[in-house]
Amino acid sequence: MPYENLVVVKDKIDVSIVVPLLNEAESLPELYQRIVASLEGAGISFEVVFVDDGSRDSSFETIRRLRENDDRVRAIRFRRNYGKSAALAVGFEAVRGDAVVTMDADLQDDPAEVPRMVGLLGTGYDLVSGWKKTRKDSLSKRFSSKLFNWVTGFVSGLRLHDFNCGLKAYRSNVVGAIPIYGELHRYLPVLAHWAGFRVTETPVLHHPRKHGRSKFGLGRFTHGFFDLITVYFVSNYTRRPLHLFGTFGLLFFSIGFGLGLYLTSLWLSGVGIGTRPLLQFSVLLMVLGIQLVSMGLIAEMIAHQARRTEDYAVHERLE
Repeated sequence: MPYENLVVVKDKIDVSIVVPLLNEAESLPELYQRIVASLEGAGISFEVVFVDDGSRDSSFETIRRLRENDDRVRAIRFRRNYGKSAALAVGFEAVRGDAVVTMDADLQDDPAEVPRMVGLLGTGYDLVSGWKKTRKDSLSKRFSSKLFNWVTGFVSGLRLHDFNCGLKAYRSNVVGAIPIYGELHRYLPVLAHWAGFRVTETPVLHHPRKHGRSKFGLGRFTHGFFDLITVYFVSNYTRRPLHLFGTFGLLFFSIGFGLGLYLTSLWLSGVGIGTRPLLQFSVLLMVLGIQLVSMGLIAEMIAHQARRTEDYAVHERLE
């Protein structure tokens, strides 16, 4: 583990709220008040783990003041911005609750939904994903989200309306079992589904942003596509990369070998083949096939030996 040992407490905690944030100082006091009102009203014991992803405003000082008045508030502060996946990964390392709930810090997610979502975990589900059925976002963001959700559902086989909703509830064993790095936070329901956990979704309230500005950018289109490929490969071929590279390698080699046999039969019949582009193409396919199989074997050795580690520079903790 790349982080220091966590403090173990005897008091039982029902729910850990993990809130990744970046420059959300204006939103944090109201978010905290909403969380407290919602969970105390439902009789749920809880903690709030804020993960400051390298904010340059007064976000962490705001959290520090909240902590002074409520020891259920905990916080982790990065030295620089690593991204939402890193914030969630470190937050998940720190949680103590039987259930874990994630939500964004911009007040668009409603903490009043938390008791109901945690209740759904008690009906046999391992992950409950929020569905922003009525979104308070721009048209471009809504359109890109629909496209993203459709493609992700098609590739993964898990049909959800909203994979990327920040409001999700997990059993604690789920967050310890699925890898989160890079920008894979968008695909946590997919990773959990492929790991054998039961996943469902429920409509949740979605509010307009009150402070700051959205972190949404055009780069998320390409990032999301590459992340989907990463999730598919990691979930299906991490332990058997030769199955992927070898399949394509064998296919290309077989096509090239077949073309070579065809050209050989022409040559034996007295037909000249030395200037035919098809000869070069068949050789190219066979060489490419051999290279892909070789890459697969090398990847198998790497997968056997390597262990993924992530090291994030934590600047400060409030435990």
